[in-house]
Amino acid sequence: MIKNIRTKQVIIIGAVVLLIAFLFTRDITGLVKPKEETTSAPAAGATSTPAAIQEINLTEVSTIGKNSINSNIAAEITTLENNFKAAGENEKIKIAQELALKWDDVEQPVPSAVYLELIATKQPVFKNWLNAGERFMKAFDLTRDSVMQPILLQKANLAYRNALKLDSTSNDAKTGLGITIVNGAGMPMEGITMLLDVVKKDPKNLKANMSLGTFAIKSGQFDKAITRFNDIIAQKPSPDAYFYLATAYENLGKKKEAIAAYLNSKKLAANPTLSKFIDKRVEELSK
Repeated sequence: MIKNIRTKQVIIIGAVVLLIAFLFTRDITGLVKPKEETTSAPAAGATSTPAAIQEINLTEVSTIGKNSINSNIAAEITTLENNFKAAGENEKIKIAQELALKWDDVEQPVPSAVYLELIATKQPVFKNWLNAGERFMKAFDLTRDSVMQPILLQKANLAYRNALKLDSTSNDAKTGLGITIVNGAGMPMEGITMLLDVVKKDPKNLKANMSLGTFAIKSGQFDKAITRFNDIIAQKPSPDAYFYLATAYENLGKKKEAIAAYLNSKKLAANPTLSKFIDKRVEELSK
């Protein structure tokens, strides 16, 4: 019986992984993707540099990105890239900013993140490193490339650490760093400790709370997840918060509550793919 319950939990969590990764482009989606935990890591909040971070080939990711966007926009980006290569050091920063924005406009976070990292390296101020970290984390959330994922995660981790060197009180940088650690750039509990510290100082921090909630689901702490997501919904209802809440209820066998949460997620998202998935879950739970 216990084995069957555990199997069901794994199946449901797997569904969350696939659905959320496809439907939502939130920063915290990576927290419910199964990851192998590393055996060693820098202490939470430490500023040491992760070893042997592989560099990203900008030409390659640019080519991949341009193959998936409108040809006119791709041509504009190519022109900017040529201008970037020919520009002097001072002018490169301005063009890099333009390129990052162009790539953001077409939802291609990997090349955008590389340009933001370049800007942060040339102008190492807090905001630049935070922006680079956010973009690398978004790229990590969205990519399904198993080779690229750990590189993006390490890049995000380093960017957030550099940001914290410049402002050790930033909850945004602490939250981002905590998320990277939970996702595999360190020992998970170190990341959880950082996120809990953020929530202690800022109880209404949505990003940190969402991260803690999704980690509670991943680790099978469904009661804690329910409390966390109900608090989030009371503050700001969202389709993904309701979806995670429904998942937690379902894993505890609370079918009525799960159905209600799923339907709220469907209503807020108004997404055909999500609606189809939820209709199937509601039908199964109603039996």
